[in-house]
Order: sequence, then C-alpha cells, then structure tokens
Amino acid sequence: MSCNPTRTPAADSFDIAALREKYREERDKRLRSDGQGQYQPTTDDTTHSYDVDPHMPVAARDPIVEDLDVLVLGAGFAGLLAGYHLTRQGVTNFRNIDHAGDFGGVWYWNRYPGIQCDNDAYCYLPLLEETGFMPSKKFADGAEIQAYCRLIAERFGFADRALFHTLITSLKWDEAIQRWRVGTSRGDEFRARFVIMGCGVLNMPKLPGIEGIGRFKGKIFHTARWDYDYTGGSHAAPLLDKLADKRVAIVGTGATAIQAVPHIARHAKQLYVIQRTPSTVDERPNPPTDPDWAAALQPGWQAERKANFHRAAMEFFAPGEPDLICDIWTEIARNLAAELEAAGWPQLTFEEFMARREVVDYRVMERLRARVDSMVEDKATAEALKPWYRFLCKRPLSSNDFYAVFNQPNVELIDVAGSRGLEAITESGFVSNGVEYPVDCLIFASGFEVTSELKRRWGIDVVEGRDGLSIYDHWAEGPKTLHGTMTHGFPNQFFIGYIQGGLNASVTEQFGYQAEHIAHVIQATMAKGALSVETTQVAQDDYVRHFTETEMDTSAFQRECTPSYFTNEGQVKAPWALFRGYGPGWGAFQALLNDWREQGDLAGMELRS
Repeated sequence: MSCNPTRTPAADSFDIAALREKYREERDKRLRSDGQGQYQPTTDDTTHSYDVDPHMPVAARDPIVEDLDVLVLGAGFAGLLAGYHLTRQGVTNFRNIDHAGDFGGVWYWNRYPGIQCDNDAYCYLPLLEETGFMPSKKFADGAEIQAYCRLIAERFGFADRALFHTLITSLKWDEAIQRWRVGTSRGDEFRARFVIMGCGVLNMPKLPGIEGIGRFKGKIFHTARWDYDYTGGSHAAPLLDKLADKRVAIVGTGATAIQAVPHIARHAKQLYVIQRTPSTVDERPNPPTDPDWAAALQPGWQAERKANFHRAAMEFFAPGEPDLICDIWTEIARNLAAELEAAGWPQLTFEEFMARREVVDYRVMERLRARVDSMVEDKATAEALKPWYRFLCKRPLSSNDFYAVFNQPNVELIDVAGSRGLEAITESGFVSNGVEYPVDCLIFASGFEVTSELKRRWGIDVVEGRDGLSIYDHWAEGPKTLHGTMTHGFPNQFFIGYIQGGLNASVTEQFGYQAEHIAHVIQATMAKGALSVETTQVAQDDYVRHFTETEMDTSAFQRECTPSYFTNEGQVKAPWALFRGYGPGWGAFQALLNDWREQGDLAGMELRS
C-alpha cells in the first residue's frame, strides 16, 4: 500500500518571510528563562505519587536475596527487548524489575480515555514477525499494546521471573565481588553481575510548577495515573459518567490531551482546556487491519516498513520509493519526493535540498492551520488553536474529534500563551489572565520528564560505580559513553535510551538495536570467563570525540522552534537533548556497531577475571 502527495497551498499563496517572523513572535511569547525548571517532581500532595498504582493492588511478598547474572531495570519496551535479546544469546538468569504492576512501561501506566498509539503500530510494535501478532488497526489501542507487551515476555519465556510494584532505591558496584548490589523498596538485596538500565523515556510524570498547586482542595491527578473511581468508566470502557456534574480543567494540549479531551467533553458538565502551545492535529484514518493485506505480507515485511518509515521521517526516500506509512509523519517527505520526481530528480546540494524541504514544510503547516478554520466555528478559538512553528518543533498528532469539541457549549479553551502558563492555582480552581475559574477536578496532561536531569528522570537515589563515583556527578554535563551503551567507571552497567547513539524514527527499533548490542557484550564477556567488562577511558574519549565531530548541528532549527520537550524547552544544545544522534545516520551507526562486534575482541573494553 502507498499513497499520493497531499494537497497543500501553493508556495506563492503565502509570504514565507512573514511566516518566519510570525513563528519567531509566537516562540518568544512562550519561551521561559527557567526552561526545565518550570516543572516540579510529582509529590503526594499534588497527584498520585510516582510509586502509587491506581490500576492494581500491591501484593505483599517477602524480600528476596539472590545472585543474578543480569538485572533489567524496566519492563516496558526497553526492558522487554533487553529480555528478548538476552534470551536469544542464551542468557536466562535475569529478572525484569519495575514499579508498575505488569509489563508495559508507559502502556501500563497510561490508561486515560481514548489512549492509542499515535504513530504506525505496524512499525512501533516490535517483533511482530517473531511473535506472529498483528495489530488490530494502524493506531492500536493502549490496552492492546499493553497486552502485547505481556505476550512478548510470555512467548520468550521470561514473564514469570519479573518483579513488579518494586522501586529500585540504590545501585552500588561492589569491587570485592565484582557485582552490583541493588536495593529496592521491598527490602530486596540483589547481587547482579550485570545491570541494564531500561528505564524508558516516558517514565516519570511531569508536573508544571504552578504557584499554589498544593493548595487545591478538589480532585487532582496526572493522566498517567488516571482515576476511574473518580471519573467513572474504565480503561476498556471509558464512559466517564461520574463527571456529569463536575467542572473539569485539563492542563495541556499535547499527545495525551488530544486523545482524552473528546471523552471528557462528552461527559463533563464543564471542561476547560488549558493550552500554552497548540499542537499540529491532522485527520486520523484508522480502519481495521485488512486481513488480505496481512496475509499477503512476505518475510521481512516489518523491517522493510520500519526502514521506509525511518527514511521518510528522519532522512529521505530513495528515487521511486513509495511511502508505506501514509500519515502526518511522512507527508513532507512524500510531497517533496513527488516534486523531485516531477523535476526528474535533479542533482541538489544539501543546502538546496533543505531549502526546498523548508518550503514544503511551510506548505504542510499552512494546510494544517487551514484545517483548524474548517472545523472550529468560533474564530478566536480557531486562531488560538493554530500551530505557528516548523513541523517537528512539537510532536505531530492526529485526531478526528479534538477540534470539534470546541464547538460544544460546555467546552472552553483557556489560552495561556501570553502568561507562559497558568498564573496560579487556588483552593477551588485556577487563575488565568487575572480571572479565577472554579473547578472540581484538575487533570494534568503535562507529559513526562524526557529531557530533564538524569536523577529526576530515573528516580533512583543512589547509582554509584567504581570508587563510589555517582553517575549523576559523572554525567552532570551530559553522557560520556562508548557506543551510547557503556561508560567508564561503571563496569557491567549498560544503558538503553536516547544516549549518544544512533537515532531511529521508531523508538522500539532504536531500543531493540541497543539491546541486541548489549546482549552481545554480556554473552561475550561471560563466554570469555571474565567477571567484569568496562569501556576504557581512551576508547570512550575517542568515541565521544567522533560522535561530537560528526553530530549534525540542529541549533539553528531549535532556535526557530516553540518550546517543547522536542526542543528541550528552548535550551539549545542541552546536556540531555532528546535528538542528539549519530551524525552519519542510522545505517552508519548500525554498520559501526556490526563491524565492532564482528571483530570479536570487544575492542576498547577491559575485561577482568
């Protein structure tokens, strides 16, 4: 299946110079000097605390004291893919450990009404050919994704070894026994030869640090801890009937809110949607998976589809290559490819190519702004919902229902761009533009700690390597690694995430490749009879230098963007910037690591017996 380019306004129908200035004005209106400091950690008096599970009761168990080959921190896709690749390497003495009540990671916690995958599930869900599973539709429901996570663990035989409702409190390297001593909230003491940090990206709920947030006396929760006891309904049937007499405010208009808002609006007496920066929201065709299409797929189809998606979203199509994804993520590449095809694929310099791509970007954004006008009746509300920025400054979204809710009499958009957020929260409501709005319930759709400091994201008090060195001090200015997976001074510890490695458009493809590399190193270390493996300082320095020298400079683009987690809240070259990737690209990064593994000598690593 493939698709045609979209119809967008002609380039001569608008003034790009004027749009650039408009984008700058809208960015400056929202930019805050405190950056990541505008958010605060979750606390007991403002929301469900990080370690409280509203979805499943915590079962009592005795503390566990044991030796393990590998402890995998996390049971979302990072942890699952680590478990899968360890199993393939014959390493089976491991446990996944997670503070959730089951496998799934963010898909366990996120049970808000309307939750679905917001990119192509045929790419996003890993190991489809290996498990024989097929998503029921392009944008799969959250419950289906969470169930699939458990299916992976069961299919490959490591589900029964996982420990849930367990928080890691400390990780300390013990030189005497060449193992990691791991403490938990349940009194466990693990002595693990290897530790894999598969904590995920969407792990720690994020709250805006609004003055008075702790004073509110009504109901308050984060969407990652949705309270169906209060709203009515359930994850499977989100009929929010208990909101019929409630005034509700939801803070945020990002990926979560555009899915949850239509459900809240359907049931609440009054809904206030509080927005700092509007999202791009395209249409969302989501038909059931065609059984004839699925039956006709050939071996290797998922790898081919993921590669096609990656080229469209982060690189570019080859001449004549079809767009297999056909949604908002691939529209710019599809439209530009059609333009170049019509011109006979002219030879362009990089600068010429990027200039033409920029024009297509403006045309697509003009189309998306026109969509707002076509769906929202009130002109002032429509204007406030229009995204004035370059594509990919914020996460692109899709919904058939979001814009229409603003035509309902019980829904009001509260635009807080001018004040860069809410002014205050009171005992009975919130304050915007000097006006207090009484509400019964405050819901924060404010996302997760994606690019904030490491300790805040991991939520682990102590992580100490050799000689008591804290990882938080070691990486205070950002990561220093070999291949994005190991760091000097922290033997037998591995990392999965957006850490100084290759970037792929499918996060699960990226995590899976990291997990494959890590499992190789662990198996090779064990096969050589070594007790520990650690990158040398020289190898790490060489890799960091190579990564930095080849890294693509995106600072000019970031300076044009409205603040969001995609752009580190406006901080250019932030230590934990989300999209700092290997400059030569994903294929080159794979080749680099494949060549390294094929050498077979764990070059740049020191093994100790």
